[in-house]
Amino acid sequence: MTRLPEVRGRLTPDRPLSDLTWLRVGGPADWLFQPADLDDLSGFLRELPEDVPIFPMGVGSNLIVRDGGLRAVVIRLGRGFNGIEVDGTRVRAGAAALDAHVARRAADAGVDLTFLRTIPGAIGGAVCMNAGCYGSYVADHLIEVGVVLRSGDYVTLPAADLKLAYRSSELPDGAVVVEALFEGAMADPDALHARMEDQLAKRDATQPTKDRTAGSTFRNPAGFSSTGKADDVHDLKAWKVIDDAGMRGAMRGGAQMSPKHSNFLVNTGNATAADLEGLGEEVRKKVFLHSGIELQWEIKRVGEALVPAAQPDEG
Repeated sequence: MTRLPEVRGRLTPDRPLSDLTWLRVGGPADWLFQPADLDDLSGFLRELPEDVPIFPMGVGSNLIVRDGGLRAVVIRLGRGFNGIEVDGTRVRAGAAALDAHVARRAADAGVDLTFLRTIPGAIGGAVCMNAGCYGSYVADHLIEVGVVLRSGDYVTLPAADLKLAYRSSELPDGAVVVEALFEGAMADPDALHARMEDQLAKRDATQPTKDRTAGSTFRNPAGFSSTGKADDVHDLKAWKVIDDAGMRGAMRGGAQMSPKHSNFLVNTGNATAADLEGLGEEVRKKVFLHSGIELQWEIKRVGEALVPAAQPDEG
């Protein structure tokens, strides 16, 4: 077994990941590393053998870990990386800060980052997928990000270097996002909080917020052209083409396409990762056969499928 660097945080072998994802599925990671602080993370990455893969993981809100688990060191940032600071119209947030917390803290200071309020997950993931809602996206507000490279070096990258596009970004290989700097317009704090309450009410009325989901399953078939800006968004929605293909409410094992919003995969209670991913692939096939549209996954799927145990020969 490869010897890993000494750390001050927590380094746990064979750590099951199902309880760390919103869908509550997935096998174990070879290792789970929860760094104590930035220096701990930097030192670990600097000394980690190059042939050992890493996988930065947020709060697991947009993720399916396959049932066989991950052959990697999963890096999950915690308390040392969840600070939020407001300076004028700019907000600096740690990668582990929840999107909703950043939106509320910014609103308290009269800074409009309300688009973050209903986005499930943390800031690191929001940056990596250029998350957005209600016409605003990370690309519209991001100034720069701080990352730790695989070499252990901390560097600051301007937003333009990330090439933010529809639900995507380009980061250096092996880089771990540790913080992000945003800018928002000034507005009345009470008005911002009222807007967020309206957004929450709308979300709860239209999405299965009480079920085990991972947010939107598929990207909208047409979104940003190339700039990642909100004014490039089009009207074709994934839920509509899923409905048209007759897949609202479809089930596979313990997985279901939500009857409330057909672009949400739901773990009804006993789904495996294979159930969820398999149902998603079935939806993609049915949509393509019906409309010729090839849906792209928005949920990230990682790890290995569970290999069934060999059955003894009968004789």
